[in-house]
Amino acid sequence: MYIRYKLRLLLAAGLLLLTSAFSVADPLSSWNDSDSKKAIIRFVEKVTRKDSPDFIPESQRIATFDNDGTLWAEQPVYFQLIYALDQVKKMAPKHPEWKTQEPFASVLRGDTQKVMASGKEGLMKILAATHANMTAEEFHANVSDWLKTARHPKTNRPYNEMIYQPMLELLDYLRANGFKTFIVSGGGVDFMRVFAEQTYGIPPDQVVGSSIKAKYEVRDGTPAIIKLPEINLIDDKEGKPVGIHQYIGQRPSFAFGNSDGDYQMLEWTTAGTGARLGLLLHHTDAKREWAYDRDSHIGQLSKGLDDAAKKGWTVVDMKNDWKVVFPSPR
Repeated sequence: MYIRYKLRLLLAAGLLLLTSAFSVADPLSSWNDSDSKKAIIRFVEKVTRKDSPDFIPESQRIATFDNDGTLWAEQPVYFQLIYALDQVKKMAPKHPEWKTQEPFASVLRGDTQKVMASGKEGLMKILAATHANMTAEEFHANVSDWLKTARHPKTNRPYNEMIYQPMLELLDYLRANGFKTFIVSGGGVDFMRVFAEQTYGIPPDQVVGSSIKAKYEVRDGTPAIIKLPEINLIDDKEGKPVGIHQYIGQRPSFAFGNSDGDYQMLEWTTAGTGARLGLLLHHTDAKREWAYDRDSHIGQLSKGLDDAAKKGWTVVDMKNDWKVVFPSPR
């Protein structure tokens, strides 16, 4: 009897320990126990507890994330630009005039510096050539095929694996607590919609980005959306709150960016009433990723660093706040 009683006690204790282990499982296990992690958990707990004065109804729990440099890497240049340059090379045999026509000639020579020096006008020519005058389905297929074979020049990973493990955990944590997660990025909306759901669990209708105009027409008896070489929305800086207003229709309560291009999104988010949280990812890890901020040609972060404290924004230090950066290779 005593032995059976002891066995029952041991079994009960084991079940209790197992239950406790699951109940205290860390949803942000790739984050160090830093102030930024504590700020996130503190915010989520207070806005989801019904007896809290800061409670936010589930229908109003909107979280917005920049993509480039926030959810995935952005060095040495934006990945969408690398896609566009690769497309120019792929299309070149049908455009012999590009051998002497800038900025295409510089692309074909591999002179990325000169391409960047061509400025907005040159980049618009490249985007028009590689993103427009095709159906939405054709563009989707082109991007999908590129992602299957293209590799990052430093890590040799597929670009859609250059994502941040701590951010994947954060997205899951927010969704588990009733938040609807959106991408709000300066990148092209049609480009991001190709991979956002599989990569981040964010469906196409929750992606807001820069866009070109489009029209409806029937081609060869088939209805189609045709992408046009005209700008519709630049979803960067002041354009981000406008994009959020037009496509989401609610002011977020949570916003996460990494550059001065996200400044207005965080500013507008945290200016609302009630509990708000704005975060900036500071790239400080030259060993595991890259270290850059004020003088970078990509993802410049200067004004955001200067104003974060007075705005009440949390700065996440990649080197000190994250245990890991990228997920384990698949």
